[in-house]
Amino acid sequence: MRLDDDARRRFGEYFAARHIVVRRTAYLLCGDWHWADDLTQSTFIKVAAGWHRIRDAQLLDAYVRTCLVRTFLADTRRSWRRRERSYADVPDGAAGGEGAESSASRMVFAAALQQLPPRQRTTIVCRYYQGLDVAETAAVLGCSEGTVKSQTAKALSALRERLSTGLKEESCQN
Repeated sequence: MRLDDDARRRFGEYFAARHIVVRRTAYLLCGDWHWADDLTQSTFIKVAAGWHRIRDAQLLDAYVRTCLVRTFLADTRRSWRRRERSYADVPDGAAGGEGAESSASRMVFAAALQQLPPRQRTTIVCRYYQGLDVAETAAVLGCSEGTVKSQTAKALSALRERLSTGLKEESCQN
């Protein structure tokens, strides 16, 4: 269905206001800015296709969030996404100076987050980055509240283990 001029304008305004937030959330889910751009684009294509069905503007962010999460989870099931990624150069380390410790801690956390399975990572992002409660997270993921609770517990346990190991290794290097 084609959008009329008013609907196209409203979609454009919504996109301009929210695409950066959606892209950041996509990056937290996948850990790669290029993949995050692809996820963001796919999400907004789905939102544009369903724009004529959206009646309540208050629920629009929840709809976009659900589209993003489901697009990410569907994408992770594709076999070509599971291949190991190689890089030509080793990434630069954090620069010294003010904020270096904070930056290093964020890098350790981001690496630990990317080691989680996709559904656990998604649960952590929904619960703690987006501030959703258990019921809202279950609705986004399309699963039961018990599944959200168990995935959250497993993810937090794995993060604690990886972070304690990562921080010990970091302190040994200094």
